[in-house]
Amino acid sequence: MDIVRYNKSAWDHQVSVGNPWTIPVSTDEIARARRGEVRMLLTPQKVIPSDWLPQWKGCKVLALASGGGQQGPLMAAAGAEVTVFDNSPQQLARDREVASREGLTLRTIEGDMADLSAIPDASFDFILHPCSNVFVPDIKPVWREAFRVLKKGGTCLAGFCNPVLFTMDFEKEKEGLAQMRYSIPYSDLTSLTAEERERFLPKGEPLAFGHSLQDQIGGQLEAGFVLSGFYEDGWDADKAPVHRFLKCFIATRAYKPL
Repeated sequence: MDIVRYNKSAWDHQVSVGNPWTIPVSTDEIARARRGEVRMLLTPQKVIPSDWLPQWKGCKVLALASGGGQQGPLMAAAGAEVTVFDNSPQQLARDREVASREGLTLRTIEGDMADLSAIPDASFDFILHPCSNVFVPDIKPVWREAFRVLKKGGTCLAGFCNPVLFTMDFEKEKEGLAQMRYSIPYSDLTSLTAEERERFLPKGEPLAFGHSLQDQIGGQLEAGFVLSGFYEDGWDADKAPVHRFLKCFIATRAYKPL
């Protein structure tokens, strides 16, 4: 299966049904960002600490796999030179919609997050990569490409899933129980049977992949990044019972050495 093509269509569909990660920011949020009050998420609930963010004026920013009219326009409103890179045309349309509505300037590029060949080396000072590498089967190319297009001394903020989230038995979750069933790495394509995919995955849902911490954290180090920050974030237990027991999302701050 062509995962990039499938998930492109699936995320276009998510825009049409109003997925929360496709809803553009409000005029009030843009106004706050213009005053320097930029509140953004890498993970579902916790706002990125202010000391993780750059000085926005003139900062060249890549919002990587971050379409939807949310983070990109906020950074542009704060004064950054923003490029939003995303696989979904409709998600990118959300960014252009906010830019037009608010008189902002930003650039959008459609493509696979694992292939940034349209972007020259050392193009950006700052990369924002929220929880989206769950939608690609191999994340090591994502880290390598992010490292390549970042300038020396530049920072990359990333959000991703704790792999334990993908070990849970879907059937037991419907009963409110957190019980392990699947091994990591996890894939909606190979970890589930065709019957299970039909039963557990909503129509039009993007295909997801549960990556190991070796690939998520070790993959960044292998690409050349130096980690300089870390936090965990939770979510509501009604999303999945495992959230009652541990925080299932991780955010990292890394930089490219000089």
